[in-house]
Amino acid sequence: MRRRLLAVLTVLMGVAALLLCLPLAEGYARGRTEHLLLQRRSEAVRFADLAERMRTDADRAELVAEIGRYADLYGAGVVVVDTAGATLVRAGTTPGAGAVEARSRALTGRSTDRLPTLRPWGPGGVVLAEPVGRDERVSGAVLLAVPTDAARRDVTVRWSLVAAGALASFAAAALVAAGIARWLMRPVLDLDRAVERLAAGSLRSRAGSDTGPPELRRLRRHFNTMADAVAESIGRQRDFVADASHQLRNPLATLVLQLENVEPHVTPGPGLAEHARALDEAERLAELLDGLLALARVESGAAEPARQDVSRAVRDRVSAWAPVFRAAGLGLTAADVADGLWAHTLPDAAGRILDALLDNAVKFVPSGGRVEVSAAHRPDGSAVVRVADDGPGVPDDQLASLLRRFTRSPGHQNIPGSGLGLAIADEIARLSGGTLTLAPNTPRGLTAHLHLPPDTT
Repeated sequence: MRRRLLAVLTVLMGVAALLLCLPLAEGYARGRTEHLLLQRRSEAVRFADLAERMRTDADRAELVAEIGRYADLYGAGVVVVDTAGATLVRAGTTPGAGAVEARSRALTGRSTDRLPTLRPWGPGGVVLAEPVGRDERVSGAVLLAVPTDAARRDVTVRWSLVAAGALASFAAAALVAAGIARWLMRPVLDLDRAVERLAAGSLRSRAGSDTGPPELRRLRRHFNTMADAVAESIGRQRDFVADASHQLRNPLATLVLQLENVEPHVTPGPGLAEHARALDEAERLAELLDGLLALARVESGAAEPARQDVSRAVRDRVSAWAPVFRAAGLGLTAADVADGLWAHTLPDAAGRILDALLDNAVKFVPSGGRVEVSAAHRPDGSAVVRVADDGPGVPDDQLASLLRRFTRSPGHQNIPGSGLGLAIADEIARLSGGTLTLAPNTPRGLTAHLHLPPDTT
Protein backbone atom coordinates (compact mmCIF):
# COMPACT_ATOMS: atom_id res chain seq x y z
CA MET A 1 0.00 0.00 0.00
CA ARG A 2 2.88 2.35 0.75
CA ARG A 3 4.25 1.84 -2.76
CA ARG A 4 0.86 2.47 -4.31
CA LEU A 5 0.38 5.63 -2.26
CA LEU A 6 3.87 6.84 -3.18
CA ALA A 7 3.22 6.05 -6.86
CA VAL A 8 -0.02 8.05 -6.83
CA LEU A 9 1.64 11.03 -5.13
CA THR A 10 4.59 10.86 -7.55
CA VAL A 11 2.32 10.83 -10.59
CA LEU A 12 0.31 13.76 -9.26
CA MET A 13 3.48 15.75 -8.56
CA GLY A 14 4.85 14.91 -12.00
CA VAL A 15 1.66 16.11 -13.68
CA ALA A 16 1.70 19.29 -11.57
CA ALA A 17 5.34 19.94 -12.51
CA LEU A 18 4.54 19.52 -16.20
CA LEU A 19 1.50 21.78 -15.98
CA LEU A 20 3.68 24.46 -14.41
CA CYS A 21 6.87 24.21 -16.44
CA LEU A 22 5.37 23.71 -19.93
CA PRO A 23 3.44 27.02 -19.96
CA LEU A 24 6.47 28.77 -18.49
CA ALA A 25 8.76 27.36 -21.18
CA GLU A 26 6.28 28.11 -23.96
CA GLY A 27 5.74 31.65 -22.65
CA TYR A 28 9.47 32.37 -22.73
CA ALA A 29 9.77 31.00 -26.29
CA ARG A 30 6.98 33.30 -27.47
CA GLY A 31 8.47 36.27 -25.63
CA ARG A 32 11.87 35.67 -27.22
CA THR A 33 10.22 35.42 -30.63
CA GLU A 34 8.47 38.77 -30.08
CA HIS A 35 11.75 40.33 -28.98
CA LEU A 36 13.46 39.13 -32.15
CA LEU A 37 10.60 40.50 -34.26
CA LEU A 38 10.79 43.93 -32.64
CA GLN A 39 14.58 44.08 -33.06
CA ARG A 40 14.61 43.12 -36.71
CA ARG A 41 11.48 45.05 -37.58
CA SER A 42 13.09 48.33 -36.45
CA GLU A 43 16.01 47.63 -38.78
CA ALA A 44 13.66 46.76 -41.63
CA VAL A 45 11.85 50.08 -41.07
CA ARG A 46 15.19 51.94 -41.34
CA PHE A 47 16.03 50.17 -44.60
CA ALA A 48 12.54 50.96 -45.92
CA ASP A 49 13.06 54.66 -45.16
CA LEU A 50 16.39 54.62 -46.99
CA ALA A 51 14.79 52.85 -49.96
CA GLU A 52 11.93 55.36 -50.03
CA ARG A 53 14.38 58.31 -50.22
CA MET A 54 16.47 56.60 -52.91
CA ARG A 55 16.50 59.04 -55.87
CA THR A 56 20.08 59.19 -57.11
CA ASP A 57 22.97 56.80 -57.51
CA ALA A 58 24.45 58.18 -54.29
CA ASP A 59 21.28 57.24 -52.40
CA ARG A 60 21.41 53.80 -53.94
CA ALA A 61 25.08 53.41 -52.97
CA GLU A 62 24.27 54.43 -49.38
CA LEU A 63 21.50 51.82 -49.20
CA VAL A 64 23.71 49.11 -50.66
CA ALA A 65 26.44 49.93 -48.13
CA GLU A 66 24.00 49.85 -45.22
CA ILE A 67 22.42 46.52 -46.06
CA GLY A 68 25.82 45.05 -46.90
CA ARG A 69 27.23 45.94 -43.47
CA TYR A 70 24.09 44.62 -41.83
CA ALA A 71 24.23 41.33 -43.73
CA ASP A 72 27.89 40.83 -42.86
CA LEU A 73 27.37 41.69 -39.20
CA TYR A 74 24.33 39.48 -38.53
CA GLY A 75 24.67 36.84 -41.24
CA ALA A 76 21.25 37.87 -42.53
CA GLY A 77 19.85 38.46 -46.00
CA VAL A 78 18.27 41.75 -47.17
CA VAL A 79 16.36 42.23 -50.43
CA VAL A 80 14.63 45.38 -51.65
CA VAL A 81 11.99 44.86 -54.34
CA ASP A 82 9.65 47.16 -56.26
CA THR A 83 5.89 46.82 -56.60
CA ALA A 84 6.31 44.33 -59.41
CA GLY A 85 8.52 42.11 -57.25
CA ALA A 86 11.68 42.90 -59.16
CA THR A 87 14.85 42.99 -57.02
CA LEU A 88 16.37 46.44 -56.65
CA VAL A 89 19.07 45.77 -54.03
CA ARG A 90 20.29 42.52 -52.46
CA ALA A 91 22.81 41.58 -49.78
CA GLY A 92 23.54 38.40 -47.83
CA THR A 93 21.49 35.20 -48.08
CA THR A 94 18.37 34.84 -50.12
CA PRO A 95 15.11 34.71 -48.12
CA GLY A 96 13.66 31.23 -48.08
CA ALA A 97 10.29 29.80 -47.00
CA GLY A 98 7.72 32.46 -46.25
CA ALA A 99 9.35 35.13 -48.42
CA VAL A 100 6.58 35.22 -51.02
CA GLU A 101 3.82 35.58 -48.44
CA ALA A 102 5.73 38.26 -46.50
CA ARG A 103 6.46 40.20 -49.69
CA SER A 104 2.84 40.09 -50.82
CA ARG A 105 1.73 41.33 -47.42
CA ALA A 106 4.27 44.17 -47.43
CA LEU A 107 3.29 45.30 -50.96
CA THR A 108 -0.24 45.83 -49.66
CA GLY A 109 1.11 48.16 -46.98
CA ARG A 110 1.16 45.71 -44.04
CA SER A 111 4.25 44.96 -41.99
CA THR A 112 5.09 41.48 -40.63
CA ASP A 113 3.53 41.34 -37.16
CA ARG A 114 4.03 37.66 -36.27
CA LEU A 115 6.82 35.12 -36.55
CA PRO A 116 6.77 31.35 -35.97
CA THR A 117 7.48 30.57 -32.30
CA LEU A 118 11.16 29.83 -31.83
CA ARG A 119 12.05 26.56 -30.11
CA PRO A 120 15.39 24.79 -29.62
CA TRP A 121 14.83 22.64 -32.70
CA GLY A 122 13.69 25.39 -35.10
CA PRO A 123 12.97 27.16 -37.29
CA GLY A 124 16.54 27.94 -38.36
CA GLY A 125 15.54 31.24 -39.98
CA VAL A 126 12.54 33.54 -40.36
CA VAL A 127 11.51 36.14 -42.95
CA LEU A 128 9.91 39.48 -42.21
CA ALA A 129 8.98 42.29 -44.60
CA GLU A 130 8.39 46.01 -44.34
CA PRO A 131 6.62 48.12 -46.97
CA VAL A 132 8.52 50.99 -48.65
CA GLY A 133 6.19 53.94 -48.32
CA ARG A 134 2.78 54.11 -46.73
CA ASP A 135 -0.80 53.47 -47.72
CA GLU A 136 -1.42 54.07 -51.46
CA ARG A 137 2.13 55.32 -51.93
CA VAL A 138 3.77 51.89 -51.40
CA SER A 139 6.61 51.65 -53.88
CA GLY A 140 8.18 48.36 -52.83
CA ALA A 141 9.17 46.18 -49.89
CA VAL A 142 12.19 45.27 -47.79
CA LEU A 143 12.61 41.55 -47.02
CA LEU A 144 14.86 40.38 -44.16
CA ALA A 145 15.98 36.77 -43.88
CA VAL A 146 16.90 36.59 -40.18
CA PRO A 147 18.88 33.65 -38.69
CA THR A 148 17.56 32.45 -35.32
CA ASP A 149 20.62 30.69 -33.89
CA ALA A 150 21.20 33.17 -31.05
CA ALA A 151 17.52 33.34 -30.15
CA ARG A 152 17.18 29.57 -30.16
CA ARG A 153 20.24 29.28 -27.92
CA ASP A 154 18.58 31.63 -25.47
CA VAL A 155 15.42 29.52 -25.58
CA THR A 156 17.45 26.34 -25.08
CA VAL A 157 19.29 27.76 -22.06
CA ARG A 158 16.07 29.03 -20.48
CA TRP A 159 14.27 25.77 -21.14
CA SER A 160 17.18 23.88 -19.57
CA LEU A 161 16.93 26.05 -16.48
CA VAL A 162 13.18 25.48 -16.34
CA ALA A 163 13.69 21.72 -16.73
CA ALA A 164 16.40 21.68 -14.05
CA GLY A 165 14.16 23.64 -11.71
CA ALA A 166 11.26 21.31 -12.43
CA LEU A 167 13.41 18.24 -11.76
CA ALA A 168 14.77 19.74 -8.54
CA SER A 169 11.26 20.63 -7.43
CA PHE A 170 10.01 17.18 -8.37
CA ALA A 171 12.85 15.50 -6.44
CA ALA A 172 12.17 17.65 -3.39
CA ALA A 173 8.45 16.97 -3.65
CA ALA A 174 9.16 13.24 -4.06
CA LEU A 175 11.21 13.25 -0.87
CA VAL A 176 8.41 15.04 0.93
CA ALA A 177 5.89 12.56 -0.50
CA ALA A 178 8.05 9.64 0.64
CA GLY A 179 8.16 11.12 4.13
CA ILE A 180 4.40 11.66 4.12
CA ALA A 181 3.78 8.12 2.87
CA ARG A 182 6.09 6.73 5.55
CA TRP A 183 4.40 8.85 8.19
CA LEU A 184 0.97 7.68 7.06
CA MET A 185 1.82 4.00 6.57
CA ARG A 186 4.10 3.36 9.56
CA PRO A 187 1.22 2.98 12.06
CA VAL A 188 -0.76 0.95 9.51
CA LEU A 189 2.12 -1.48 8.95
CA ASP A 190 2.76 -1.71 12.68
CA LEU A 191 -0.91 -2.44 13.27
CA ASP A 192 -0.88 -5.06 10.51
CA ARG A 193 2.11 -6.84 12.08
CA ALA A 194 0.46 -6.72 15.49
CA VAL A 195 -2.74 -8.24 14.08
CA GLU A 196 -0.72 -10.95 12.33
CA ARG A 197 1.13 -11.83 15.55
CA LEU A 198 -2.09 -11.77 17.52
CA ALA A 199 -3.77 -14.07 14.99
CA ALA A 200 -0.76 -16.41 15.26
CA GLY A 201 -1.40 -16.77 18.99
CA SER A 202 0.96 -14.19 20.48
CA LEU A 203 -1.46 -12.57 22.90
CA ARG A 204 1.19 -10.14 24.16
CA SER A 205 1.50 -8.54 20.73
CA ARG A 206 0.59 -4.84 20.65
CA ALA A 207 0.84 -1.98 18.14
CA GLY A 208 3.70 0.20 19.36
CA SER A 209 3.94 2.97 16.74
CA ASP A 210 2.70 6.32 18.08
CA THR A 211 3.16 8.31 14.86
CA GLY A 212 0.86 9.18 12.00
CA PRO A 213 -2.44 11.07 11.79
CA PRO A 214 -4.59 11.40 14.92
CA GLU A 215 -7.15 8.97 13.48
CA LEU A 216 -4.54 6.21 13.16
CA ARG A 217 -3.13 6.90 16.62
CA ARG A 218 -6.64 6.60 18.02
CA LEU A 219 -7.11 3.36 16.08
CA ARG A 220 -3.87 2.02 17.61
CA ARG A 221 -5.09 2.80 21.11
CA HIS A 222 -8.44 1.13 20.43
CA PHE A 223 -6.68 -1.93 18.99
CA ASN A 224 -4.39 -2.26 22.00
CA THR A 225 -7.38 -1.91 24.32
CA MET A 226 -9.19 -4.63 22.39
CA ALA A 227 -6.09 -6.85 22.40
CA ASP A 228 -5.75 -6.40 26.17
CA ALA A 229 -9.40 -7.40 26.65
CA VAL A 230 -9.08 -10.42 24.36
CA ALA A 231 -5.82 -11.54 25.98
CA GLU A 232 -7.30 -11.15 29.46
CA SER A 233 -10.42 -13.14 28.51
CA ILE A 234 -8.47 -15.93 26.84
CA GLY A 235 -5.95 -15.92 29.67
CA ARG A 236 -8.70 -16.40 32.22
CA GLN A 237 -10.13 -19.29 30.22
CA ARG A 238 -6.74 -20.96 29.88
CA ASP A 239 -5.92 -20.36 33.52
CA PHE A 240 -9.20 -21.98 34.47
CA VAL A 241 -8.49 -25.05 32.32
CA ALA A 242 -4.95 -25.30 33.66
CA ASP A 243 -5.99 -24.74 37.27
CA ALA A 244 -8.90 -27.15 37.03
CA SER A 245 -6.72 -29.81 35.42
CA HIS A 246 -3.98 -29.32 37.98
CA GLN A 247 -6.32 -29.30 40.97
CA LEU A 248 -8.12 -32.42 39.77
CA ARG A 249 -4.90 -34.42 39.31
CA ASN A 250 -4.21 -34.89 43.02
CA PRO A 251 -7.64 -36.21 44.05
CA LEU A 252 -7.73 -38.32 40.90
CA ALA A 253 -4.31 -39.78 41.68
CA THR A 254 -5.57 -40.53 45.19
CA LEU A 255 -8.65 -42.19 43.73
CA VAL A 256 -6.53 -44.37 41.42
CA LEU A 257 -4.28 -45.30 44.31
CA GLN A 258 -7.27 -46.25 46.45
CA LEU A 259 -8.75 -48.34 43.65
CA GLU A 260 -5.45 -50.16 43.26
CA ASN A 261 -5.28 -50.76 47.05
CA VAL A 262 -8.84 -52.10 47.11
CA GLU A 263 -8.22 -54.56 44.27
CA PRO A 264 -6.72 -57.35 46.48
CA HIS A 265 -9.81 -57.23 48.66
CA VAL A 266 -12.33 -57.62 45.81
CA THR A 267 -13.55 -61.16 45.42
CA PRO A 268 -13.41 -62.72 41.99
CA GLY A 269 -16.57 -62.34 39.99
CA PRO A 270 -18.60 -59.46 38.50
CA GLY A 271 -17.32 -57.04 41.15
CA LEU A 272 -13.69 -57.57 40.11
CA ALA A 273 -14.54 -56.85 36.47
CA GLU A 274 -16.38 -53.66 37.43
CA HIS A 275 -13.44 -52.64 39.60
CA ALA A 276 -11.07 -53.10 36.66
CA ARG A 277 -13.29 -50.98 34.43
CA ALA A 278 -13.48 -48.25 37.09
CA LEU A 279 -9.69 -48.26 37.38
CA ASP A 280 -9.33 -47.99 33.58
CA GLU A 281 -11.73 -45.04 33.47
CA ALA A 282 -9.88 -43.30 36.29
CA GLU A 283 -6.57 -43.73 34.47
CA ARG A 284 -8.17 -42.50 31.25
CA LEU A 285 -9.45 -39.43 33.09
CA ALA A 286 -5.95 -38.81 34.45
CA GLU A 287 -4.57 -39.01 30.92
CA LEU A 288 -7.25 -36.57 29.73
CA LEU A 289 -6.37 -34.09 32.47
CA ASP A 290 -2.69 -34.35 31.56
CA GLY A 291 -3.61 -33.60 27.96
CA LEU A 292 -5.72 -30.59 28.90
CA LEU A 293 -2.94 -29.25 31.09
CA ALA A 294 -0.38 -29.71 28.31
CA LEU A 295 -2.70 -27.99 25.81
CA ALA A 296 -3.24 -25.05 28.17
CA ARG A 297 0.52 -24.66 28.58
CA VAL A 298 1.03 -24.70 24.81
CA GLU A 299 -1.73 -22.17 24.18
CA SER A 300 -0.44 -19.82 26.85
CA GLY A 301 2.34 -18.83 24.46
CA ALA A 302 4.80 -18.36 27.29
CA ALA A 303 7.79 -19.47 25.23
CA GLU A 304 9.26 -17.45 22.37
CA PRO A 305 10.31 -19.04 19.05
CA ALA A 306 14.01 -19.65 18.69
CA ARG A 307 16.52 -21.42 16.43
CA GLN A 308 16.01 -25.21 16.49
CA ASP A 309 18.09 -28.07 15.07
CA VAL A 310 15.40 -30.15 13.34
CA SER A 311 17.81 -32.84 12.12
CA ARG A 312 19.05 -33.59 15.62
CA ALA A 313 15.54 -33.50 17.11
CA VAL A 314 14.27 -36.05 14.57
CA ARG A 315 17.17 -38.44 15.13
CA ASP A 316 16.90 -38.12 18.94
CA ARG A 317 13.17 -38.82 19.02
CA VAL A 318 13.45 -41.79 16.65
CA SER A 319 16.19 -43.27 18.87
CA ALA A 320 14.10 -42.71 21.98
CA TRP A 321 11.01 -44.38 20.48
CA ALA A 322 12.85 -47.31 18.89
CA PRO A 323 12.54 -49.60 21.99
CA VAL A 324 8.82 -48.82 22.26
CA PHE A 325 8.28 -49.77 18.65
CA ARG A 326 10.28 -52.98 19.03
CA ALA A 327 8.21 -53.95 22.05
CA ALA A 328 5.03 -53.36 20.05
CA GLY A 329 6.30 -55.48 17.14
CA LEU A 330 6.65 -52.45 14.81
CA GLY A 331 9.47 -51.28 12.60
CA LEU A 332 10.74 -47.69 12.89
CA THR A 333 13.28 -46.29 10.41
CA ALA A 334 14.76 -42.83 9.83
CA ALA A 335 17.10 -43.40 6.93
CA ASP A 336 16.36 -40.20 5.00
CA VAL A 337 17.02 -37.33 7.42
CA ALA A 338 18.91 -34.44 5.85
CA ASP A 339 21.70 -32.74 7.78
CA GLY A 340 21.70 -29.05 8.63
CA LEU A 341 17.94 -28.64 8.99
CA TRP A 342 17.27 -25.55 11.09
CA ALA A 343 13.96 -23.87 11.85
CA HIS A 344 12.58 -20.97 13.86
CA THR A 345 10.07 -22.59 16.22
CA LEU A 346 8.94 -22.92 19.81
CA PRO A 347 11.47 -24.75 21.99
CA ASP A 348 11.72 -28.42 20.92
CA ALA A 349 8.66 -28.06 18.69
CA ALA A 350 9.87 -30.69 16.24
CA GLY A 351 10.54 -33.20 19.05
CA ARG A 352 7.21 -32.62 20.79
CA ILE A 353 5.21 -32.92 17.59
CA LEU A 354 7.15 -36.00 16.54
CA ASP A 355 6.41 -37.56 19.95
CA ALA A 356 2.67 -37.11 19.33
CA LEU A 357 2.88 -38.58 15.81
CA LEU A 358 4.95 -41.59 16.89
CA ASP A 359 2.68 -42.18 19.90
CA ASN A 360 -0.28 -42.30 17.52
CA ALA A 361 1.55 -44.71 15.25
CA VAL A 362 2.29 -47.08 18.17
CA LYS A 363 -1.38 -47.04 19.14
CA PHE A 364 -3.00 -47.49 15.74
CA VAL A 365 -0.55 -49.40 13.52
CA PRO A 366 -1.02 -53.19 13.91
CA SER A 367 1.86 -55.39 14.98
CA GLY A 368 4.19 -56.14 12.06
CA GLY A 369 3.67 -52.69 10.50
CA ARG A 370 6.35 -50.17 9.62
CA VAL A 371 6.75 -46.45 10.25
CA GLU A 372 9.18 -44.32 8.22
CA VAL A 373 10.44 -40.91 9.33
CA SER A 374 12.20 -38.52 6.96
CA ALA A 375 13.19 -34.84 6.99
CA ALA A 376 14.28 -32.62 4.12
CA HIS A 377 14.78 -29.06 2.94
CA ARG A 378 12.18 -27.21 0.91
CA PRO A 379 13.05 -24.73 -1.88
CA ASP A 380 12.02 -21.79 0.33
CA GLY A 381 14.47 -22.83 3.05
CA SER A 382 11.89 -24.32 5.40
CA ALA A 383 12.04 -27.87 6.78
CA VAL A 384 9.52 -30.66 6.28
CA VAL A 385 9.31 -33.74 8.49
CA ARG A 386 7.36 -36.72 7.15
CA VAL A 387 5.98 -39.62 9.19
CA ALA A 388 4.40 -42.39 7.10
CA ASP A 389 2.96 -45.73 8.23
CA ASP A 390 1.38 -48.73 6.51
CA GLY A 391 -1.44 -49.12 9.01
CA PRO A 392 -5.17 -49.22 8.30
CA GLY A 393 -5.28 -45.49 7.60
CA VAL A 394 -8.28 -43.17 7.92
CA PRO A 395 -11.03 -42.42 5.37
CA ASP A 396 -10.51 -39.19 3.45
CA ASP A 397 -13.62 -37.57 4.88
CA GLN A 398 -12.28 -38.01 8.43
CA LEU A 399 -8.74 -36.68 7.91
CA ALA A 400 -9.59 -33.03 8.54
CA SER A 401 -11.25 -33.82 11.87
CA LEU A 402 -8.29 -35.73 13.32
CA LEU A 403 -6.55 -32.50 14.33
CA ARG A 404 -9.53 -31.28 16.35
CA ARG A 405 -9.69 -31.67 20.10
CA PHE A 406 -11.23 -34.85 21.52
CA THR A 407 -11.74 -36.21 17.99
CA ARG A 408 -11.01 -39.86 17.25
CA SER A 409 -11.72 -42.08 14.28
CA PRO A 410 -14.94 -44.11 14.79
CA GLY A 411 -12.99 -47.30 14.24
CA HIS A 412 -10.49 -46.53 17.03
CA GLN A 413 -12.75 -45.57 19.92
CA ASN A 414 -11.66 -48.60 21.99
CA ILE A 415 -7.96 -47.65 21.88
CA PRO A 416 -6.64 -45.78 24.96
CA GLY A 417 -6.12 -42.04 24.51
CA SER A 418 -7.66 -38.65 25.14
CA GLY A 419 -7.99 -37.40 21.57
CA LEU A 420 -5.75 -34.42 22.36
CA GLY A 421 -2.36 -35.59 21.08
CA LEU A 422 -2.72 -34.44 17.48
CA ALA A 423 -4.58 -31.29 18.54
CA ILE A 424 -1.66 -30.33 20.79
CA ALA A 425 0.82 -31.12 18.01
CA ASP A 426 -1.16 -28.98 15.55
CA GLU A 427 -1.27 -26.09 18.04
CA ILE A 428 2.51 -26.29 18.58
CA ALA A 429 3.04 -26.23 14.80
CA ARG A 430 0.72 -23.24 14.38
CA LEU A 431 2.33 -21.25 17.19
CA SER A 432 5.71 -22.00 15.62
CA GLY A 433 4.57 -20.55 12.30
CA GLY A 434 4.33 -23.96 10.63
CA THR A 435 1.63 -26.43 9.64
CA LEU A 436 0.74 -30.04 10.35
CA THR A 437 -1.23 -31.88 7.66
CA LEU A 438 -2.47 -35.45 7.33
CA ALA A 439 -2.92 -37.36 4.09
CA PRO A 440 -3.40 -40.97 2.94
CA ASN A 441 -0.28 -43.01 2.37
CA THR A 442 0.27 -45.14 -0.74
CA PRO A 443 -0.73 -47.97 -1.01
CA ARG A 444 -2.26 -47.79 2.48
CA GLY A 445 -1.75 -46.09 5.80
CA LEU A 446 -1.43 -42.49 6.92
CA THR A 447 1.17 -39.78 6.26
CA ALA A 448 1.78 -36.71 8.41
CA HIS A 449 3.68 -33.72 7.03
CA LEU A 450 5.15 -31.18 9.43
CA HIS A 451 6.30 -27.93 7.79
CA LEU A 452 8.44 -25.63 9.92
CA PRO A 453 9.48 -22.05 9.00
CA PRO A 454 13.09 -21.44 7.99
CA ASP A 455 15.61 -19.99 10.40
CA THR A 456 16.57 -16.48 9.28
CA THR A 457 18.97 -15.57 12.07
